[in-house]
Amino acid sequence: MMPRSMTGHGQAKSDGPWGALQVEVRTVNHRGLKVIVRLGDALGRHESQVEGLVRQAVERGTVQLNARWQRSGAAAAQTINTETLGGYYQQLHAASAAWPDAGPIDVSRLLLLPGVLDDPRGEEEPEEAVVEALAATVQAALENLNEMRELEGAAMGQSLREDLAEIRRRAAAIGELAPTVVEQYRQRLRSKIEAYLAEHALEVSIPEVLREVQLFADRSDISEELTRLASHLDRFEETLDGSEVHGRKLDFVVQEMFRETNTIGSKASDAEISSHVVEVKCALERIRELVQNIE
Repeated sequence: MMPRSMTGHGQAKSDGPWGALQVEVRTVNHRGLKVIVRLGDALGRHESQVEGLVRQAVERGTVQLNARWQRSGAAAAQTINTETLGGYYQQLHAASAAWPDAGPIDVSRLLLLPGVLDDPRGEEEPEEAVVEALAATVQAALENLNEMRELEGAAMGQSLREDLAEIRRRAAAIGELAPTVVEQYRQRLRSKIEAYLAEHALEVSIPEVLREVQLFADRSDISEELTRLASHLDRFEETLDGSEVHGRKLDFVVQEMFRETNTIGSKASDAEISSHVVEVKCALERIRELVQNIE
């Protein structure tokens, strides 16, 4: 199953003898699931039913759903409460000073807020046909939303797999370089000791040199970290290819991969290995940014 993006937009419309319905739903990132439903005064009693439909379709993110019902022939019956609309506008205008980049206020969207439209029939219970149409239209808008989120998720999945492959290549290169680091250290140490001994006419036993080399080898051994990193990569891909892709689980695995990579970087005293570690961290950072937008 491809991952699904938390960010998306969906909409649907329907009409009948009872009038016209328009539903718009938007989602953005959120650690949990937050649902905001605005149906207007006439449909307000059915918010819990609509919220239930949203929770069935979306697992994670902030979801804002707006629905607007225009009764047939209701244009003349509905009037704008200019006092209420003005109150909303003034509050938004005052608040916009704190967010200069928020853009202009769309007055037409304020019509969806409670109390802006006065309707003498607003307290009447909508016909059963309208309630059924509302549920169907909301469902269609949610399906449209998920189609968009799945398309974006497919692109995210491809990018994730490319970065995982890059990390595997870098980890394999590090694994090949690691044994040579100890041998290079042994040669450097031996050369320095031989030069020092020749200069001062001293002697040192071979076991002492070997013990120092062994200590260095133990301190710089990254085989366990590479093994765990490979295991985390396998787990990430298994989750990505599973029947259900959960962004929280992937985020946890990424944290573990960062931990192993940091340890490798701190242990390996080799410039070429350090270069590979930097590239692995860059790939992990790209993965983490994408994972934070997966449902």
